[in-house]
Amino acid sequence: MKKKVDVRDLKIGMYVSELDRPWIDSPFLFQGFEIRGQEDLAALTKHCAYVFIDNELGLDFVPQASGQGAVTRARALDEKDKQLVRDFRRLAEAPVNVHLAHARPYQDIATFEEEIVEARKIESDARDLMLAAEEDIQKGKTINLPLARKVVEQMVDSAVRNPDALVCLGQLKETSAYAALHSIRTAVLALAFGRHLVFGKEDLITLGLAALFHDIGMAKVPQEILDKPGKLTLQEFDIMQRHVNQGRELLQASGSVPKEVIDMTMQHHERHDGSGYPNKLQGDLISTAGAIGAIIDVYDAITSDSPYKKAVSAEAALKTMFEWRTKDFHKQLVESFISCMGIFPIGSLVELSTGDIGVVVTINRSRRLKPKVALVLNDKHHPYREKVYTDIANDKTISGQEIKIRKVLPTGTLGINPMDHILQL
Repeated sequence: MKKKVDVRDLKIGMYVSELDRPWIDSPFLFQGFEIRGQEDLAALTKHCAYVFIDNELGLDFVPQASGQGAVTRARALDEKDKQLVRDFRRLAEAPVNVHLAHARPYQDIATFEEEIVEARKIESDARDLMLAAEEDIQKGKTINLPLARKVVEQMVDSAVRNPDALVCLGQLKETSAYAALHSIRTAVLALAFGRHLVFGKEDLITLGLAALFHDIGMAKVPQEILDKPGKLTLQEFDIMQRHVNQGRELLQASGSVPKEVIDMTMQHHERHDGSGYPNKLQGDLISTAGAIGAIIDVYDAITSDSPYKKAVSAEAALKTMFEWRTKDFHKQLVESFISCMGIFPIGSLVELSTGDIGVVVTINRSRRLKPKVALVLNDKHHPYREKVYTDIANDKTISGQEIKIRKVLPTGTLGINPMDHILQL
């Protein structure tokens, strides 16, 4: 059982299962560890205000047995959680408003089914590009920026027609090529977000290039550090952080790129409260590109499996990022990102009011509680033998009742992996 605990109440022997910030911003890259000494306690106090512990894997936390201060802190965390849930739900259900009076929002000009065919080819081209870029860097060569722009232009065209196809393909998470696919997924997220914010086409291309190469410096980080199954030493953490400057150097050596591309590369680990790196920038000193880079980088990192951690659901990730919105991110931008992704993001496993179980494949951009769902099991939990979709915004039951999403289910419920069904689209 997980419990939320103020860092002041942690003890040696407790097992930390989650932090109050992205694991990628801390030396605790391996998600889940036992507190073994004062060094661990000091590091957690330095980086966090609270953590989650697992009392089945380590010592338990009982506020009443730890003094009145612990009881007061536990109650404060509980009240904050309740308010957070209310505020998140209010945001998720509010009408979409991107506050861009000078621009008309994009309209889908292709259906999901039409666009998925083209999106598959574009995603494949992007994968070939990034794998080749990694190989070229290892050989001391420069990045093929003209080819990269061409691929990004194709991604932009697809996102403008209908972003859901690329976003859907971006849910296919393979740990075997994590770095390359992380770059592609973040580029897709950036383009969907930029479209939501009504960026012009040239700005979308720049944003896509920035996201595609924001983490390119990771190609210079030794593999033994990337795969280390435990807490990084201070020296190893410093080497990991150098990927930011190394990414800038790689891009500058490869040719001319827009300033926003360098900004995202340099600033995607900066945090709104000044706790990030490499320059501890605060607030408006972080560029728009850098602020967007931080959001998409963290979202993809915490919703993807990696060699050192398990993914969380898209819904859980958005709720967590909403909680972090005032200290880690640009508040308005992260709230707009949540609006863009929807309360039921693509790839969510859901149970409908009909009893059917399905996977969200398309966001309804005007009515975010009404996505399109690919049905997997009927109300008797028998599998559908052919592709069946329910458009919750328009479809009704046989008796004419409105269809609603009853709840989001954990990935793996009833043996269902949503990605298996996305692959069949």
